[in-house]
Amino acid sequence: MSLRRMPPFAPDWAFFLDVDGTLLEFAPHPQEVRVGADLVGLLGRLQAAAGGALALVSGRSVEDVDRLFAPCAFPVAGQHGTERRAADGSVHRHRPPLEGLGRAAAELVRLTAAHGGLVFENKGMAFALHYRLAPALRALAEREMRAIAAALGDAFELQTGKFVVEIKPSGKDKGSAIAEFGAEAPFAGRRPVFIGDDLTDEPGFEVVNRAGGYSVKVGPGITRARWHLFDAAAVRAWLAAYAAQFGRQPAQSRA
Repeated sequence: MSLRRMPPFAPDWAFFLDVDGTLLEFAPHPQEVRVGADLVGLLGRLQAAAGGALALVSGRSVEDVDRLFAPCAFPVAGQHGTERRAADGSVHRHRPPLEGLGRAAAELVRLTAAHGGLVFENKGMAFALHYRLAPALRALAEREMRAIAAALGDAFELQTGKFVVEIKPSGKDKGSAIAEFGAEAPFAGRRPVFIGDDLTDEPGFEVVNRAGGYSVKVGPGITRARWHLFDAAAVRAWLAAYAAQFGRQPAQSRA
């Protein structure tokens, strides 16, 4: 579907925002990413402007997202929807069988030790193998992760993204997380807006399209999203314009 000019602002929006590649530029290693006070402040203003209806929807764990955006603790879906903290603070987790994860993690540690440029990220219930520093190792990374996913069985599935291959629990994704948020206050009854940049965001675009919302793709690539922003800087500028138009008092910080 062709991408169109960005839609005009309206006060009844609910924002669902990917983190890496959307709000933030990529870093060579996920743990090297830093969030400035200006972005934390922007998200606080945006949350207030949207009547509290803002959630971060990330492949990172909830704990890692909280670390990045401290002192604010926004509603967040982590590990591609496997874990989710609702606006009321309640935590929901999809609990797959974890028996084989220790062996899988050990295999990935050995793999990254043997191949410089591969980075293993253990998210708890999901694993990511990054090859951004060594793009030539893509085929190796995909082959090894496919074998590990097969050994873990049907409870886990493979997920590819930008310079990364992930193993995550089956049955949850960013689309399911957005749908779950959308059934709860303060998101219910608002028009969903989801901004993402990667293959992992496509299920979210599908859910938002079906709901009559606005799906926004960041950067190039074939997508189901219906609108487009050039890069993370453009995302931040667009969100800042919305926050300025419908601004209220800043959102609460972590207690």
